[in-house]
This record gives sequence, C-alpha cells and structure tokens, in this order.
Amino acid sequence: MGKISILNIQNISNRSRWSQASSWLAVVAVALGIFALMTAELLPVGLLTPMAADLGVSEGSAGLLVTVPGLVAAVSALVIGVRAGRVDRRLLLAGLLVLLVFGNVVSAASSDFLVVLAARVAVGVSIGGFWAIAGGLAVRLVPADQVGRATAVIFGGVSAASVAGVPLGAVVGAASSWRVAFLAVGLLGLVALAAVLVLVPPLPGGEAPSFGALGRLLRHNVGVQRGVLITFLLITGHFVAYTFVRAILREGAGIEAGSIGVLLLVFGVAGVAGNFIAGAQAQHRLRPVLLVIVLILAAVMFLFAVAGDSGPTAVVLLAVWGLAYGGVSVSLQIWMLKAEPDATEVATSLFVAAFNLSIALGAAAGALVMNSVAVVGVVIAALALFVLTAAVVSTDRASTTSRRQLSTKEK
Repeated sequence: MGKISILNIQNISNRSRWSQASSWLAVVAVALGIFALMTAELLPVGLLTPMAADLGVSEGSAGLLVTVPGLVAAVSALVIGVRAGRVDRRLLLAGLLVLLVFGNVVSAASSDFLVVLAARVAVGVSIGGFWAIAGGLAVRLVPADQVGRATAVIFGGVSAASVAGVPLGAVVGAASSWRVAFLAVGLLGLVALAAVLVLVPPLPGGEAPSFGALGRLLRHNVGVQRGVLITFLLITGHFVAYTFVRAILREGAGIEAGSIGVLLLVFGVAGVAGNFIAGAQAQHRLRPVLLVIVLILAAVMFLFAVAGDSGPTAVVLLAVWGLAYGGVSVSLQIWMLKAEPDATEVATSLFVAAFNLSIALGAAAGALVMNSVAVVGVVIAALALFVLTAAVVSTDRASTTSRRQLSTKEK
C-alpha cells in the first residue's frame, strides 16, 4: 500500500508538471502568433522604397500599407472582441492566422497597388482580432500567480517583431525582393497556425457582450477610461518619433545609413529586456512601473532635443528608449486586465483599438510635424505627449478599480 501511495503521488506530480508545461507551451504558441502579426504589420516600414518603385506609386502612397492596417485593426479589435461570443478561441485564433497568411501571399503575388492594399486590409483584420483575443488569454492558460509572466511572454512577441521580424524582413528584401520577405512572413504565419492548433487547448467562449456593454464599460469604469487615455497618449507619442527614427539618427545625429539597421536591432533587444522586466514587476506595482517608463521616455526625448546631435549620445539614448518602450505593451495590458477582470476580452478590445489607432495617428502627426518643423519637431512633440501621459498616470487613484468594485464601494 505504501508503494502504491508513493506511485500515485508521483503520477499526480508528473501530471501536474506536464499540465504546467503544456500551459506554457500554449502561451508560447500565442506569442508566436503575435510575433507573426506584428512583423506583418510593420514589415513595409523597412521596404517602402522598393515597394513603391515596384508598384508604381510614391513613397507617401506606399505609406498607406502601414497606416491602413492599423486603422482596420482598431475597428477589427472592437468588432471581433464583442462578436466572438461562444466561438472557441483556439479556432478563432487559427482562422485569423489563416487570414494573415492569405494577406501576405496575395501581397507577394500582386503587381497592383490597390490589390496589395486590399490584402493589407485583410492583415489588419487579423491583427486586431488576434490581439484582442490573445491579450486576455494568459488568465485562462496559467495559474493566477503566473499571469504577469505569461502576459509578458505573449507581448514579448511585439518586442521580438522589432528585434528580429522587421530588421530581418528588410535584410531579406534587400537580398532578394520585398515579395520574398512577404512570403517569408506568410510561412511564419503557417508555423504559428500549426503551433496554435497543436499546443493551445480548446477555449470555449462565453456570452457575447453587446456594443452597448462595451460603451457602458468605457463610460463607467474609471480604470478602463484611464487605460484607454494613457494608451492613446503614450503610443501616439512613441510613434510620432519612432516612425522617423531613421531621420532622427541620420539627420539629427549624423549616423551613417548603413549603421542604422544594427542600431534598430539594439533598440529591439533592449525592448525585449524591458518587456520582461516590466512584466515581472507590473503585476504587483503597476502604477509606479508605468510612471517610471513614461518618465524615462520623456527624459530620452528631452535629451535627444538638447544633445541628440552627438552620435555616441544618440546610440545610448536609442538603447534606453528601447528598454523603456519594451515595457509599455505588457504594462498597459495588465492595467486593462486589472481594471476589468470580469470582461478581459472586451477590455482588451478597447486597448487594442486604442493602440492601433494611436499607431496610425502618431505616424500621420509625425509626418505633418516633419514637413513643418524638421526632425527636432517630432522629438519635441513626443516629449509633450509623454509629459501629458505622466501627468495622467501620476494623478490616477483608481487605475485598477473595476466597475464591480466601484459599485461595492458605493454601497
């Protein structure tokens, strides 16, 4: 009997370890999907010149291949987040990855700009929907005490896209053609699709919320309101400057064009580190972590404005910028999960919509500033937005108070 009991205990322990390992494999599969999606969204940034020439349009028009998916993703996040209902989340993620693969293959095969733009719309739908669903899955895949780390791993896909996806896409495009780069991302999407189907368990949906419920959440939940506002200010500020990071380094600091790709890799590597540092701390010290991130970003922009004409200084500032920004996505996602723990997908939909809309607005606003004021203008505009963000974060007193908690307090 004693030996049987020991064997039973060992079997239970082994099953527990396997269950935990399989949960984390599912988290990695979702992160791979995010990596493929974010690589696809930002891929044209490093390929605009050859794409514009090949498709017979100006670089300004080719910029729509980045802006349009961001706008579509903002809408897609809200629609899919609300309408997903009882659809199994595993199958929904798989379907959205199929759409990503389709969009990249069509983009690679077409010589018509409008067809490529339409394919990028499909990519935008995939990005918004996948992110809206995936962002809140950590709470369903791992134990409560591991949610912060799991969320950091999932959003590590965003930083990894900056580190490897976008730079490698540019390298592939330079070595062969932009079409091969798009096909490579399509292949990456297929790998992510297989990983989701094999490693992610069935995740049944629940009752489908209405758009009215989404509006009520935004109107009555102070934490969600603040989260959306902070996302809008912070992400817009980042992309006002980051969209033109090449110009900041080349024109502002005099760094040679051939060195910029390596420096962007440094930015991305620092971003991955920042993602995991913030993810480990934000679960328990959310507001202080986010405030530190925003203040560092503001300091970086200030120093770029006053001392960014020095090459070595600019390199250091770029690395610090990447380290700080790497913690943004995971911290903001944790903010929304804490603000509305009973409706994580709806809260995440609002977050993803605000995030992607801010990417598009930041890039557009940065272009206007660049045309009017030159490089230093985008740095100052980003600084102003980061200062506003810091003011919102520092004055917040109910960042993670859900509507349910507010009702309890009122009673």
